[in-house]
Amino acid sequence: MKSAFLLAALLPALALADSVNVSLTNKALKGKGLPAVHVEILEPIAGFRLTLARDGGKPQEWKGGGRPGVTRTIELNQPEGASKWAGELVINLPNGTTGTMPLEFDTELVGPLTMTMDKDKDVDIPGRKLRFSLNQPIAKVHLRVLMDTGATVVDDDITFNGEPAGTKLEVTWPEGKGQVLKVELRAWAKSGVFNGVELTPWRIDIPHEEVNFASGKWDVSPEEAVKLESSLKLILEAIEKFGSLAEIKLYIAGHTDTVGPTASNRTLSLNRARSIGTWFRKKGVRIPVRYEGFGEDALLVATNDEQEEAKNRRAEYIIAIDDPSTKNVPFQPKWQRL
Repeated sequence: MKSAFLLAALLPALALADSVNVSLTNKALKGKGLPAVHVEILEPIAGFRLTLARDGGKPQEWKGGGRPGVTRTIELNQPEGASKWAGELVINLPNGTTGTMPLEFDTELVGPLTMTMDKDKDVDIPGRKLRFSLNQPIAKVHLRVLMDTGATVVDDDITFNGEPAGTKLEVTWPEGKGQVLKVELRAWAKSGVFNGVELTPWRIDIPHEEVNFASGKWDVSPEEAVKLESSLKLILEAIEKFGSLAEIKLYIAGHTDTVGPTASNRTLSLNRARSIGTWFRKKGVRIPVRYEGFGEDALLVATNDEQEEAKNRRAEYIIAIDDPSTKNVPFQPKWQRL
């Protein structure tokens, strides 16, 4: 933002006022420039000296000159945030006289806006609210919430009162029919910079009958494939209903009980999840399919090691937009593409 100093009346001589025009870029975005003083030379001068101190610190000095029509720009190196500058501009005229222009002004180097939000603690989709904080004083946010019925329950600006950086802020939205498909939150700082986040918490867990595999095997037998037919119908119905609203995916998660080595169980569950996903793909599922094996690391029923438990030998069929979260897993899932 560039603004002109109205300081001509402070010059000791009319000749000096006619010799230069001084303006200021008092705000700049970090990484894209710095605040600056601009000295436009209007008539011949012998040179100038600019002396400024930031926030009462040690004075800095710049010298320059040039022909009429030339503008000299002095960038002001400062940390992120607001600064106060004070000093003077001394103009040397061709006749040997000098004139002094006192200067005092504020500048701001605006850094990027960072939004902090803990997805485990601050995102409460059932409670219809989000909590977050910014690294700069806030001006407003824009909140948009889309349901899986296609309805938008809110699409509005929410103003704040310049709450300082680090303040825990909260937005809420009204209840709507269906599940929340997408939440878009964009925040503006008082400095004018903005940032935002898009959350897509929506997921559907497809009910199904568990497929039984031969010991140590992962091929889906013709006898067991019958169990997948009813699940396929539900998956295709969900694709038909929700596929036009977002880019949805089918996730297959495999699990085992605690019988056998942990690493072998992980591999076995991965291969079985891939086999189920491949079966769905061959039967006409055209959305992206991802699979992962969790072995014995996400037990449905807590047991001792080497203990058989049929409920832990299972799979999950999930339709979602983003990779689904799995609690109590000691590794970061790596959903693989079919």
